[in-house]
Amino acid sequence: MAATILVIEDEPGIQEVLKFSLGQHGHDVLVADDAESALGQLRGALPDLILLDWMLPGMSGIELARRIRGDARLKEVPIIMLTARTLENDKILGLETGADDYITKPFSPRELMARIKAVLRRRAPQMTEDPVEIRGLRLDPRSHRVFAEDKPVELGPTEFRLLHFLMTHPERVYSRSQLLDQVWGDHVFVEERTVDVHIRRLRAALEADGHDSLIQTVRGAGYRLSATPD
Repeated sequence: MAATILVIEDEPGIQEVLKFSLGQHGHDVLVADDAESALGQLRGALPDLILLDWMLPGMSGIELARRIRGDARLKEVPIIMLTARTLENDKILGLETGADDYITKPFSPRELMARIKAVLRRRAPQMTEDPVEIRGLRLDPRSHRVFAEDKPVELGPTEFRLLHFLMTHPERVYSRSQLLDQVWGDHVFVEERTVDVHIRRLRAALEADGHDSLIQTVRGAGYRLSATPD
């Protein structure tokens, strides 16, 4: 599944290589030359992942990573640090600062794509194309199909994204505002009650085979998908 990836890198040659490689794999690429321009872009729509160079002009990548992890809105965005530093202490510093992974230059495009896939699978599984199945309900992102006990379930695009997110984060309770950020995007301004409308549509689509009970309302908190029988 295509992800939006922000590349924060000041070397034009590496920028172009990353843009080409990521584009070849279907990802949407945003580019920033330094920390300040990156923070400017992050004030808009959030990317699904950040590729962050350690050695940036002005504010370093390490300091920028600290800023990102200290911001309530940005802190969940996965970060992969890119650097020519190879010492163990440097790697430890990068990871302790909040990077999810650390790749030393030079690196192969294949290695980078494997690392990106691994980080997204761990931190943002809804961005991968891995099928997910819970209690007889199966969702396949690649074919954009849902099956309940091997019977096809017809869902609209928003209900599909909502179900995919909930199925990849089972047992966790999400408020309406959190679901809006995760499914609609934090730059989209719609009423929180919109979530209730789509939850009702999702439950109605799953009702025939009894899978509507997976989607639970947590009073005063939001919604969760339960992976365990009642």
